[in-house]
Parts: sequence; structure tokens; C-alpha cells
Amino acid sequence: MLKIVNIHSGYGRLNVIEGLSMHVDKGEVIALLGGNGAGKSTLLKTIAGLITPSEGRTFLDGKDISRKSADRIAASGLSLVPEGRGLFPEMSVLDNLRMGGYAARTKGAKLAESIDQASALFPILRERLSAKASDLSGGQQQMLAIARALVGKPKILLLDEPSTGLAPILVAEVFARIRELKDSGMTILLAEQNVQQALQTADRAYVIENGRITLTGPASELMESEEVKKAYLGL
Repeated sequence: MLKIVNIHSGYGRLNVIEGLSMHVDKGEVIALLGGNGAGKSTLLKTIAGLITPSEGRTFLDGKDISRKSADRIAASGLSLVPEGRGLFPEMSVLDNLRMGGYAARTKGAKLAESIDQASALFPILRERLSAKASDLSGGQQQMLAIARALVGKPKILLLDEPSTGLAPILVAEVFARIRELKDSGMTILLAEQNVQQALQTADRAYVIENGRITLTGPASELMESEEVKKAYLGL
């Protein structure tokens, strides 16, 4: 579904991603692990077209999207839920959800159906459709950001640090919903610092340090890796 080949990317003259290659198969949940500054967010922004790579190629469902604009990549079936959620705080929950159909040009009855299906995963949103996004709790805002991304019916969902700023009970709830998406067959690339939750959810994982992949394998094996335990699990 997603193939990244020798990507170099960053900000101006600062290269953050250095020759990184990886892939995500259809129906997989892939965890991208690493500390602050490792390059996780930069990689996701590059894949989504918010940053143009200086070298390398990215393929979505076999098509080269390396130099496409962010809106064209979104229309091709890739949705990014950014770190910080990127909601429109003064707009209602319903209007934020409607924005999820913009890139896919979804309108009318089809948009209403997509909103209904996406919000079904998060019943609390259905109860607060008229509330401002800014009036939601942190956990509810994260759920809204994910639901908005799902309205566009993406082929692959990119989640950037969905647990950031959430209390442990809300982290567990958000990851429970992510696992429901996994069970439904959704393809997901998940960048996350909560390594335990990520590895419990993912099929495979990549560890990224200083813009390079340093370790990869099945999530169950990395959970038992002494290197991962020491560096990320505090064991």
C-alpha cells in the first residue's frame, strides 16, 4: 500500500530524514518508534506532501506520489492526523467532520453517510455534534481528528503521536479505537512515543533514530527485544 525508497527530507538545508526506506502492506498496522527529534513527524509530513523530499520516492498503491501536492495526495487516499490534531477550534464537531470530505470531494448524501460511519466509532462525538471542537476534552479532540480523517475514506491512515497530552485512561481508549480500525482492515502507519501501546497494537514496527531506521521486525519480537526494553520501555 505504501512504499518509501531512500527518502531524504528536512527543513531547508537541515536534513532530518537520511536515506530511509520502509513499506506498509495493505491491512497492516505499522508502528514507527523513536524519541523526540528522531524524525517521525518529519517522515509523516513528507509522505503526506507537506514537505517535499530532496531525494527518494514514495509510492501509494503503486503510484509515485513523491512530488505531488498535499491536497492531491489526500485525494489519492492518504489521510494524516497530525500531532496536535489540527482541528478548527471555533467550528462545530459536525463542521470539522464535514471538512474531512473536502479532499475526496465528498458531498451531499454521500458525505452524510461517511460522517455517520466515521462517527460510529466514537459515540461521544454523535452526542456533541453541535459543540465547538475547542469545548471537547483532549481525548475527544483526538477522536474527532481521527474521525475527520476517516470521512474521506482513506486507503491508509497516518497517525502522528495520537497519545500526546492524554491521561493514561484516555490513551487506552484511543488505542482501543485504533485496534477496532485494525480489525476492520484499515491500513495504518502509527508514529508513537508510547511504545508499549504501539507494539501491542501493531503488526510490525520500525525504530527510527536520527532520521534512519535502526531496527525493524514483528511487533511481538520488538516487545521482547532487550534494546527496545532498555531504550523505550524502561526495563
